[in-house]
Amino acid sequence: MKSAFLFPGQGSQYEGMLNDLPDDPVVKELLEESSEILNTEIQSLHSKNALLKTKAVQQCLLIASVASYRVFVKNGILPNYVAGHSVGAFGAAVASGVITFEEGLRLVTLRGELMENTCGEGYGMAVVLGLDEYTLSKIVNKLFLPGEPVYVSNRNAPTQVTLSGSLAGLQKVIDYVQCHGATSAHLLNVSTPSHSPLFQRVSEELFNELDRLDLKKPKIPISSNITSRLLMQADAIKEDLAKSICYPVRWHDAVNVLYESGTKLFIEMPPGEVLSKLAQQAFPDVRTMSIAKNSIEDCFYILSNS
Repeated sequence: MKSAFLFPGQGSQYEGMLNDLPDDPVVKELLEESSEILNTEIQSLHSKNALLKTKAVQQCLLIASVASYRVFVKNGILPNYVAGHSVGAFGAAVASGVITFEEGLRLVTLRGELMENTCGEGYGMAVVLGLDEYTLSKIVNKLFLPGEPVYVSNRNAPTQVTLSGSLAGLQKVIDYVQCHGATSAHLLNVSTPSHSPLFQRVSEELFNELDRLDLKKPKIPISSNITSRLLMQADAIKEDLAKSICYPVRWHDAVNVLYESGTKLFIEMPPGEVLSKLAQQAFPDVRTMSIAKNSIEDCFYILSNS
């Protein structure tokens, strides 16, 4: 049975998340390594106040997912594929051997800083349930104002789509869709308009930084955020990591590619279980697990006997 490991993005973080990682020496080692790289105490990264900042959230997500992945590697268990939602793509790149953990941590730190400094306050994201991408795009285009920009961003499921842009513009769309077919629409706990043209400069800066690195050929294929293709070349992954911040994440399509490639087991790295739930909803015949819900020992058992 083929397996894919999923690396979550922003929205799955919570206060104290790094305290809930598997109790294993390799996790402790990675936490100590992270503290040295960032020159800060780990406990200061996942406090309630710290997680109000995009940079700290992205740092914690990478640390949590890669630390857990290393426990699998230590036990000789590797997936057939990896995929990461938004910033989770950097965790997937580390897991596949394209970049080192230190390179990944420095990249997401830069990414978070650039995102925080590009748009300032008054921007964010929202999620709409019950409308498809085409219908929602027509509504967004109808309500779009240059001074209050809104863009359709992540396609997480056929009728679960996120928006990015100004808070004022997002609220207008939320108010409209609540009266025109949406089953739910609300702002997300995200302070930046990720995956929209507003972050073109961030993408360019990430390209420049990635160009300085010696990216390796991936040992494990990565499902792309942007193209929904299996990436097996370093240059293609570099482009995906850099461009993703200003392009929509086509997550449903990315997981569909894994499913069509024979994946029947999806395991989500900490700290959340959103991605595993989406996979289960999209493909009822697959098995899904998350380390946030299932013990890592249970994941070992299933993988070892699949």
